[in-house]
Amino acid sequence: MSLVLMSPVLMSLVLLAALSQPVEKLVLVFPVRDPMWGSCSLGVFICLACSGIHRNLPDISKVKSLSLSHWEDQEVQFMTQHGNELMRSKYEAAVPVYYYKPTHKDCQTLKEQWIRAKYERKEFSEPGKNFTYEEGTRDGMLMKRGRDNGQFLSRRFVLSEREGTLKYFTKYDAKEPKAVIKVDTINATFQPEKIGNPNSLQITFLKDYSTRNIFVFHDNGKEIVDWFNTIRAVQLHYLKVAFPGATDAELVPKLTRNFLKEGYMEKTGPRQTEGFKKRWFTLDQRRLMYFKVPLDAFAKGEAFLGNKDHGYSASPGLPAGTHCNGNWQHGITIKTPERSFLFTCETESDQQDWLKHFNDCSILRWWSETLSYFRLRT
Repeated sequence: MSLVLMSPVLMSLVLLAALSQPVEKLVLVFPVRDPMWGSCSLGVFICLACSGIHRNLPDISKVKSLSLSHWEDQEVQFMTQHGNELMRSKYEAAVPVYYYKPTHKDCQTLKEQWIRAKYERKEFSEPGKNFTYEEGTRDGMLMKRGRDNGQFLSRRFVLSEREGTLKYFTKYDAKEPKAVIKVDTINATFQPEKIGNPNSLQITFLKDYSTRNIFVFHDNGKEIVDWFNTIRAVQLHYLKVAFPGATDAELVPKLTRNFLKEGYMEKTGPRQTEGFKKRWFTLDQRRLMYFKVPLDAFAKGEAFLGNKDHGYSASPGLPAGTHCNGNWQHGITIKTPERSFLFTCETESDQQDWLKHFNDCSILRWWSETLSYFRLRT
């Protein structure tokens, strides 16, 4: 019987039951709970976001809705004979441990290049294949935002596994680099909305015990994702040398990471009598940094959020008698052994979200005892 004669609900149930898997395991690419589309040429269920990317691969993936499209008997049979788990074993047979597998929360460029790498380029189908990310060096041009003028100009970047550095040059033939960045201090995260380009990275590193930001992009999505994964490959090599007894499972979480939360809050100074000023905040693991604007090159201040057993806490509201002359009224007080920090949020929901992240930090054990403790500068 052809599925076109079934109701949308019954058709979905037949397809799902044929795979004999929980719904949350059906999506091959990103684990979400609404895989209401399928690629009848690949034999996998996909979510709405992935279906749009698959449609851009018409020679590889034929996308159909589980509830709206006509399914032929042979297409249903193909889905039952393949399915997400089997296709994962085929197309993800040899994914390097450092390669970043995006989730449904990640940006479009990361998701698209992950799908293209698997199905279009078939990068991970053959074990033992040489990857461009593991060549030990990468040399190319990226558009970099100027620290002072805010203009994006073409700059040469050179990543070296042997030296353990990322360098950038103001001119392609320049003899001396403008900056030399140690790979063990680097974090890289995609920031399309902040930077205003879909293929953009924020590269963060420590310089003179302060956080420095570099904002870059490339017109080609594959190129910027290749840079990103090459950075991760070089970092993993460095960590394996530094910690020879550690396993991949222990080291991979210490590669690049997404920020826990970013957004605007208002803050006052250490005397708590200064006016509240609107600032951009970034929570990176246990480091809370603030900037005057989101694309500032340097953090104006940084604070370390320690464990609650050591006297660190975050609570709603401001101390009694605080003169709040800002525009926002939803307060947050962070207490440390040395002082308290006062912030205000625009909405109660934003306040609660910040508090959740702050308190999550205060109950977690910090994975590295060698990191510096930062103090918020005003």
